[in-house]
Amino acid sequence: MLQNPVIEVNGLTKRYGDFSAVDGIDFTVGSGEFFGFVGPNGAGKTTTISMLCTLAKPTAGTATIAGFDVAAQSDQVRRQIGVVFQEATLDNRLTARENLAFHAAVYHVPRAERDARLADVLDLVELTRFADDIVDNFSGGMRRRLEVARGLLHSPKVLFLDEPTLGLDPQTRNRIWEYLRRLADRDDMTVFMTTHYMDEAENCDRVAVIDRGALVAVDTPAALKRQTGETTLDGVFLKLTGQAIRDEDVLTNKHMSRIAAKAKGGR
Repeated sequence: MLQNPVIEVNGLTKRYGDFSAVDGIDFTVGSGEFFGFVGPNGAGKTTTISMLCTLAKPTAGTATIAGFDVAAQSDQVRRQIGVVFQEATLDNRLTARENLAFHAAVYHVPRAERDARLADVLDLVELTRFADDIVDNFSGGMRRRLEVARGLLHSPKVLFLDEPTLGLDPQTRNRIWEYLRRLADRDDMTVFMTTHYMDEAENCDRVAVIDRGALVAVDTPAALKRQTGETTLDGVFLKLTGQAIRDEDVLTNKHMSRIAAKAKGGR
């Protein structure tokens, strides 16, 4: 049993009709832990994060963040978390500072602290000199760094990252990891991230492997390698989830879309 768990998940399930995207998973994440969540396309990673971030309601089971229930206490949960989505959600018409200021207002960062918090996170991600530039002129790496800064602005207890470095060059990926480690060490912040880069998962304290909606392993990278007899996390991943390309995920996504459309039409 982990000491000081900040995320507790018990029997968490999400169904779309007769399809289980997440099927009764259980795990805990400790305060200050770097927790990696990996799996093939369509395995249930993003669905799990969506439930933990209160964007999707569980069909069954429970999950708490810092002691607050994700279904029954969603407002309190949102105040405890920061989220960096896989898809960009910045307003490209605004400056970096304006994007952050809007987020600070939404999350009720005290006015007396806003300027200092904005300066702190901009400095952290090395965007201070671009603070008043329009985001539409930013490179992909600069936008991603600004997304990370925005996620950190209200000092969350847990930062959720869904494929945070997808498509970025190795230098930017490495720098983002440096930022996150520095913040986690300084503020005892928990980082929960999905990634397809196994070299990034190596940096996590523990890694959970999900496949077809079920957890197949949760342990440290070193322990997972020992248990499977593999020398790399890539090898562990393939051993636990198989080597077949998941073409069926295309069909699954279409199936889920049809169910969602039917449910919407039936309201």
